[in-house]
Amino acid sequence: MKTKRIAWLLGSALTLIYALQAEDWPQWRGPERTGVAIGQTPPEEWPNELTEIWKVKVGEGHSSPVVVSGRVYQFARVDNDEVIYCLDAKTGKEVWQVRYEAPYEVNPAAQAHGKGPKATPTVVNNRVYTQGINGTLSCVRASDGQLFWRKTFSDDFKETAPLYGVASSPLVTQGLCIVQAGGPDHGAIIAYHAGTGEEKWRRETDGPSYASSIYAEMTGERQIITQTQNWLIGLRFSSGDVLWKHPFKTDYDQNIVTPVVHEERLIYSGFNHPLSAARIDLNAQGFHFREEWTNRAHPLYMSSPVIRGNLLFGMSHRLSGHLFCVDITTGNTQWQTRGRFGDNAAMVLLGDMLLIQSTEGKLTVARATGAKYEMLHEYTVSEQATWATPALDGTQIYIKDRTQLMAYRLSPK
Repeated sequence: MKTKRIAWLLGSALTLIYALQAEDWPQWRGPERTGVAIGQTPPEEWPNELTEIWKVKVGEGHSSPVVVSGRVYQFARVDNDEVIYCLDAKTGKEVWQVRYEAPYEVNPAAQAHGKGPKATPTVVNNRVYTQGINGTLSCVRASDGQLFWRKTFSDDFKETAPLYGVASSPLVTQGLCIVQAGGPDHGAIIAYHAGTGEEKWRRETDGPSYASSIYAEMTGERQIITQTQNWLIGLRFSSGDVLWKHPFKTDYDQNIVTPVVHEERLIYSGFNHPLSAARIDLNAQGFHFREEWTNRAHPLYMSSPVIRGNLLFGMSHRLSGHLFCVDITTGNTQWQTRGRFGDNAAMVLLGDMLLIQSTEGKLTVARATGAKYEMLHEYTVSEQATWATPALDGTQIYIKDRTQLMAYRLSPK
């Protein structure tokens, strides 16, 4: 009986551990960089108004919050410093902070977006990885903020950031930390040992984009897929070798959208470029990029899409911002809204619900269905601009506006 009880207790502990892990939001766009709240469910009843649990002034920037094991990690700017915060998720109380000097001159075309930072932290194995507006890459201990290693790239590149500052979030997977580095017309995608910071491989590129890289297994090959300044590109995960590349250049070199993968199908878009799907085929000559469909009605500028089943939901920059749904197998439009939704929308899929945060400080709840656009609720979450993607941990949603980080309860008390 004692042995059975120990086994039961161990099983219960493992179940609890996995449940907690399932509710983590450890990086840009959640557990798998898809905007999907994996392992979380929407509340049975939505409140008339969201209850604010806490609010903390953390500083400027568009970097999104992340949540791991009951702690919230936020990257922001205070005066001339970039600051990594660790806060208690229940109370907002500061656990620790790390700051370093990070002077930055904003490109005149990006004055409204401030001095950053824009890239979102990644938290893996008790380590927090951040990349600042100038390109500074840091790895600190999640429990207390102790610095493990840091890279500045000033000896590698004439310029260490693209025109409007670094926005690509570090990708940490299978022991590697992968980042875009460098500046206009001269950059690299670099993989470091996640623990030691030792460089494992480097692939020179035309220059970094503002899009975050993803990891995917396509055509039997482990790949890093991203946009660079002028290309959509796939690299072999183990070595950084170029497997395939497809020309992709937007006006003002603003490749921003994080690609998504659905059943060996790659979905991508950009400013004034159609929403598109492609297959990566393999033949005797190597990997081949084959376009499958395009939909010119819904180009994506800054907003990355989410997928539920065979449906893809997003916000186009057309019509001053319109929401849409397409059939991911054909590219056919299922529905679209009239427009004027805003400059950008950070979209999260929570079960069968879409949470759509606009830059105007509104959080919209809508059904994730292809039948029609059905809005259920709209909440005001800030009087300031809200560019950062929200994070969820099962019971609360964390929202970063221009200078503050807030926690709201998702369901009635």
